[in-house]
Amino acid sequence: MAAAAEASVRATLSRLADAWGGGDPDHYAALFTEDADYTAFDGTRMAGRQAIADGHRALFAGIMRGSRMTMPEPNVRFVTPDVAVVCALGGIIMRWQRGRTRPSTKRLSSVTFVLVRHDGTWLVTAFQNTRYRPWSQTLMGRLMALTSRGGDR
Repeated sequence: MAAAAEASVRATLSRLADAWGGGDPDHYAALFTEDADYTAFDGTRMAGRQAIADGHRALFAGIMRGSRMTMPEPNVRFVTPDVAVVCALGGIIMRWQRGRTRPSTKRLSSVTFVLVRHDGTWLVTAFQNTRYRPWSQTLMGRLMALTSRGGDR
């Protein structure tokens, strides 16, 4: 049973990526609950399915037109039989990056989804997207590491 539930959750994630790639904000938003919370990488919050659709309309018609969403190897964990938390490192591949299979470093994000089983279907009820910028890889992080090891002498 757990394997079937995980396969269903992964199928919902796949439909999300397909809807993103198709550039259809209504189809994309339909995979979220009516009262879903959605936080974009820049901190923008969209509350509810309609706000999610409206918030993606201009994106899919503009800069994100023809882009692809990737989430290789998402981690699925069940909090209850009807609630799943998914964590992944993924991102968006822009339309002009045709040969890419992975997002560029600046588009890489750590994402968290909370999905609920609703009438036998898994829907996203919360989403958080945070740009992936490990402290240790930043200039300041590297300088601090050098300093802590005596690299300033």
